[in-house]
Amino acid sequence: MKTKLLIAAAVLSLTGCTQETQNQFGRALQNWTGTDGILEIYAGEKLVKRFMKIDKLTTALGTSNDKDRPYRYGYGYMDINLNGKVDDNEDKKIYFEFSDYSTSYIFFQDPN
Repeated sequence: MKTKLLIAAAVLSLTGCTQETQNQFGRALQNWTGTDGILEIYAGEKLVKRFMKIDKLTTALGTSNDKDRPYRYGYGYMDINLNGKVDDNEDKKIYFEFSDYSTSYIFFQDPN
């Protein structure tokens, strides 16, 4: 009974929020739950790097001014041979970052 009341209260409070606040809440929930994402980085039309099993991409914040920095970062498995799966020699999760302004990339949820 208490759970149903909490859910109802959350739904009602969201309906009174602005669209931007609802979007931020949705992004926060998605980041918390994870997305099993794939990041592909391109040089022109050629795929040059792929990171897999990423739970989220994060925009870096300045340490003194709390403003967004021009790069994003995350943790995932590098698909060295670009075959679309994490092989035995690719089983270590690594940190990566890339420029938000000059890097051609696609981030998407693994469809499998």
